[in-house]
Amino acid sequence: MTMLDTTEDIEVFDKTLHGLRRQLNRVLLGKHDAIELVIACLLAHGHLLLDDLPGTGKTTLAKAIAACVGGKLARVQCTPDLLPSDVTGFNLFNQKTREFEFHHGPVFSDVLLADELNRTTPRTQSALLEAMAERQVTIDAVPYDLPKTFFVIATQNPIDSHGAYPLPEAQLDRFTIKLKIGYPDRESQMGILEAASSVESAGEALSPVLSLDELARIQEAVHTITVHPQVRAYLVDLVQATQGDAAIQLGVSPRGMLLWQRIAQAWAMLQGRDFVTPSDVAHVARPVLSVRLLTTTDDVDGVIERLLDTVAAPEYR
Repeated sequence: MTMLDTTEDIEVFDKTLHGLRRQLNRVLLGKHDAIELVIACLLAHGHLLLDDLPGTGKTTLAKAIAACVGGKLARVQCTPDLLPSDVTGFNLFNQKTREFEFHHGPVFSDVLLADELNRTTPRTQSALLEAMAERQVTIDAVPYDLPKTFFVIATQNPIDSHGAYPLPEAQLDRFTIKLKIGYPDRESQMGILEAASSVESAGEALSPVLSLDELARIQEAVHTITVHPQVRAYLVDLVQATQGDAAIQLGVSPRGMLLWQRIAQAWAMLQGRDFVTPSDVAHVARPVLSVRLLTTTDDVDGVIERLLDTVAAPEYR
């Protein structure tokens, strides 16, 4: 496993991540904070759920990420008639060879955009479970490996629930974080209009800033970011607080806890550090918890805020 034990490694990672930030901020104007969390999710080897309105740049973001890592992008428009095989692929009998041949589905990509995932049936939604958790799919009892840097960006529309199939808890727990991009501010909207009037848009001008192998190396390095026992204890205290709160029906699972620690490590790397602080854990708490907490109230943000206020953070530097 790659270790962050040399100044050279840290400087190389910082330079690479700066280039990634710069390119993504060119295509998604005015959303610096959201982009930082998206990059952290990518480095944490996780998956991203975007719960947002149409037209806020979700597809543009997915295309930009694929372009920046020199990867293959596939998009699936989720509809009620979409079948699991439309996502994973299927075996087709070849009349000439008299053998079955496997036809790869869009899941065999580096970045998969599952647009409006809650529009398709639970059966098709579940086709992504193995792909997201194990980075492989099994067709007719035969396992097929996916790229080791496989990254899912799924979207859902929060305002139109007609004909939607809410994602089950087991599906949600596969996502590392949930984000809302939201509308850009006035200055950013002016920039969007200006960019649209140019011959070459920012998205079309993107070029790879790192290879898939380099991305895999950084993802491995994230695992080596130091988590002090005091910080780990703080994370466990927060997790236990979600499991015993009267306003929470379903708290954070062990899998969710591991993903929380990993994205805190990725966040620490983005800050140029090789160790996690309690503030890193708290900073990523909202996107981590919002995707997996089942509460008795609609004010999930309020519940998360109360948990962070209730659990004391250690004085760790």
